[in-house]
Amino acid sequence: MSTPFPFTAVVGQDDLRLALLLNAVSPAVGGVLVRGEKGTAKSTAVRALSALLPAVDVVAGCRFSCDPAAPDPACPDGPHNPPGAFESRPARMVELPVGASEDRLVGALDIERALAEGVKAFEPGLLADAHRGILYVDEVNLLHDHLVDLLLDAAAMGASYVEREGVSVRHAARFLLVGTMNPEEGELRPQLLDRFGLTVEVAASREPDQRVEVVRRRLAYDDDPAGFAARWAGEEAAVRQRIVAARELLPSVRLGDGALRQIAATCAAFEVDGMRADIVMARTATALAAWAGRTEVLAEDVRQAALLALPHRRRRNPFDAPGLDEDKLDQTLEEFSGEDENESGDDPDPDGPGGGGGQPAPDDGGPQGGDTAARPEAGADGEPQTPGGTSGEQAPVRAAEPFRTRVLSVPGIGEGAAGRRSRARTEHGRTTGARRPRGGLTKLHLAATVQAAAPHQRARGRSGPGLVIRRDDLRQAAREGREGNLVLFVVDASGSMAARQRMSAVKGAVLSLLLDAYQRRDKVGLVTFRGAAAEVALPPTSSVDAAAARLESLPTGGRTPLAAGLLRAHDVLRVERLRDPARRALVVVVTDGRATGGPEPVALAGRAARLFAADGVASVVVDCESGPVRLGLAGQLAGELGGTAVTLDELRADSIAGLVKDVQGRSRRAA
Repeated sequence: MSTPFPFTAVVGQDDLRLALLLNAVSPAVGGVLVRGEKGTAKSTAVRALSALLPAVDVVAGCRFSCDPAAPDPACPDGPHNPPGAFESRPARMVELPVGASEDRLVGALDIERALAEGVKAFEPGLLADAHRGILYVDEVNLLHDHLVDLLLDAAAMGASYVEREGVSVRHAARFLLVGTMNPEEGELRPQLLDRFGLTVEVAASREPDQRVEVVRRRLAYDDDPAGFAARWAGEEAAVRQRIVAARELLPSVRLGDGALRQIAATCAAFEVDGMRADIVMARTATALAAWAGRTEVLAEDVRQAALLALPHRRRRNPFDAPGLDEDKLDQTLEEFSGEDENESGDDPDPDGPGGGGGQPAPDDGGPQGGDTAARPEAGADGEPQTPGGTSGEQAPVRAAEPFRTRVLSVPGIGEGAAGRRSRARTEHGRTTGARRPRGGLTKLHLAATVQAAAPHQRARGRSGPGLVIRRDDLRQAAREGREGNLVLFVVDASGSMAARQRMSAVKGAVLSLLLDAYQRRDKVGLVTFRGAAAEVALPPTSSVDAAAARLESLPTGGRTPLAAGLLRAHDVLRVERLRDPARRALVVVVTDGRATGGPEPVALAGRAARLFAADGVASVVVDCESGPVRLGLAGQLAGELGGTAVTLDELRADSIAGLVKDVQGRSRRAA
């Protein structure tokens, strides 16, 4: 594929090039998801593909690009039988903006005409424009979930359906789906990842010579775009002809039983869910053979298909990096190739069970079980001290195993981005009433519309069976669903939290809440405080991966500047409120409630907490205090914040104490 940029300058671009070309040969492969850091020519590669696709013949005047050789019998602009005049045009590449509405994607019905005249006046959307071309979604991970569901369903079925109050329109929508995303900005749900046929990871090269060549070509393109394109025209034509030849050869490619067994064995060995991976691998291997000019699928095709189709299907939670063990892949393919599978003679794993590994080395060079013995003595203020008598920093500890948490939500009804945490007025959900539409009508409330129009029928001269509907009569359905929130974690990393088992449990709890935030489509942020100050470890983002990584490397030690942590969190919320005023915040303070940093630390922390209460910010304090004697400081902090306090045990979804607390809380609110 020709492009103004050398593919070798970006690691993974060869795989991206191949994945795009395979989908051009066989759109049934299911599209490509391109993951990579910013500035890695993801969009450039996708746009270069559109110039390589062969031209398509379409029925003249058809807004849905029907093929004159096989027109869609259900085309809204049809029937096209017998086909009339046709025209040839380049294959389109249609871009779906992140902020697009549902009507812009699937199309819109004129409800007013449908009610008054019984006419299906349909305005096609982007899915119709992309039929027999490319639909490109940049930053697909930032697209609202319901839009992603719609376009993936259309890609799977090859058709788009628009339903509005009993009025239905269907049209063909077969396209090559390409999505690009930067994982730092958040992940796609596993169910959506699985719907993309192939996934490719790209990253910028660290080789200076390759980066120099990128700059040279970019400057050459900027100086003379037409001349630069002319220099690559010959290679573009050659690739275009190869795509046409591969498409013609594709029906003749044979996928033998041996290759099918290798595909099934590979998917089983890597424990991918469902059967979609097997089907995608089979289609990809067949397209690879056609691209190579062969009529037989070989083991090398199966291997390459696995590398493109399986890595993203191996994820079990958002903290798992996509990837594939190539040694295990080769072993599986060899085992089911019919060849001699035993190259043994290799020595057994010396580090395996029963090998000399024995007991793991104790932490920090101390004796086994020495955490308690090696723990520094506490000072007068309860902060652990180093042997020299000053507060010290301890190395990060690993988080305990995550668990399913209770649902924490923001009270009231919001109007933020669609999600799964707190109640909100949304475009999707249960109907709770009706209102006049603001702008275009998207969800008609039929009963309210008829009720508004009925008193005026005589004045409007109604003479037939149909209602006389005016624009002012239309009513939009008011719906209630769920929104995503900003969950801002304020984590105490001071010496009072530094006991290894205690901090491990705290990190496990925060990790569990991060998983919950991922599933509920929240943004997350992380503020930590210890020593003499607080810092924003992670500004608000949609990437829970980044938050988990910062949490894992979080050091502990020193005094507890609780007030500094709260003030820094309040400042983060203030800035984020300007950027995204509709998104409500939930502050989760993870601490034992101690305040020892700065002058009058307790009073200052109380004043800082009351700022949140004054702003009406929802908050939860996760009480990390342990031991038989508890001071209850976290509960006092929750009172100052105007929020609630839960212990680590009560945070678990299956906690009896948590259920009792929920009942008690509801009783207090009812009273």
